[in-house]
Amino acid sequence: MNRFGRNTHFILLSVLFTLALSTTAFSQTSRERNAKKSRAAAAQSDKAARVFSQIMATREKSIPHDLLDRAEAVAVFPGVIKAGFIVGGRGGSGVISRRVANGWSAPAFFDLAGGSIGLQIGASSTDFILLFMNENAVDSLLGDKFEIGGEGSVAAGPVGRSASASTDVKLNAQILSYSRSRGAFAGLELKGVVIKPDNEDNLQVYGMTARDILTGTNKISMSQMPEGVRIFPETLARYSRRR
Repeated sequence: MNRFGRNTHFILLSVLFTLALSTTAFSQTSRERNAKKSRAAAAQSDKAARVFSQIMATREKSIPHDLLDRAEAVAVFPGVIKAGFIVGGRGGSGVISRRVANGWSAPAFFDLAGGSIGLQIGASSTDFILLFMNENAVDSLLGDKFEIGGEGSVAAGPVGRSASASTDVKLNAQILSYSRSRGAFAGLELKGVVIKPDNEDNLQVYGMTARDILTGTNKISMSQMPEGVRIFPETLARYSRRR
């Protein structure tokens, strides 16, 4: 083999070796990113399940079971941060599960955001729970973004055992909203807040968009869900399961 052939052979080997190293590094980075997303998804589901369990455990101030049993979907956004100076805003992430034949769907990941103008200073952390009371409310949620108080009729959800008498007033509401801040849980007429799917996370965890997760016939069964995210639909099933 002449010098030109040896040089060409050496260059080809070098290129192949570099490509192999790059492919290995890319695969390792992808695995690390997937593992990180899976851990974050499990943590988000765990926080949402814990918030819901804590609220339902306070019977005198919990969500009435008759309302929960009528809900088509439940959203929990734990630890939403509100902060501002004159102009303020709030933002956070959460999960939404829809009722299915044998319980609740895999939790889809969503973001919540909103702004406000007025005399305000400081920051606070609030847990939000939303009950979507019919299929129209759920369908509206699955667009690119959904503004509460815009497309959907929203009302402050009643709490506690004595709420039945006031429930009739809420029958026309598509969404019932609740909040917990500094330990106090109550209905809240939440308006001007936008909820949109976090499909980067949904695709990373499930390989599906929020719409695919929450609609259609190919919903993810409990056994097909990543183990870490099952805690949210399992928690909902402890408090409400249609027969």
